[in-house]
Amino acid sequence: MKTSSTFLSLTGLLMMLLVPGQSLQADEDSDRARMLKQRGDILPLEQVIKAAMAVKSGQILETDLDQEAGRYIYELEILDDRGQVWELELDASTAELIELESED
Repeated sequence: MKTSSTFLSLTGLLMMLLVPGQSLQADEDSDRARMLKQRGDILPLEQVIKAAMAVKSGQILETDLDQEAGRYIYELEILDDRGQVWELELDASTAELIELESED
């Protein structure tokens, strides 16, 4: 269950390019994620993606950075080579897998 606002979304970044007026929010989201990374609160997204790919390889469809219960969580949707979509939740500060589930 998602109970907090999304800080960073690749989908949001795409919308920024496609929908006028969305760029301000996407810029703020990127700035917030950059600040959290610089403070050491979260790992770089590239490092989290590497950890996610070790669990479930495929094409990344979406990434989000959420805050839940006081900690930051990366959520990634990955399309595997069989066409199945998987959602992975990883701790943003350690890249530890929290949850893996198949999307229907």
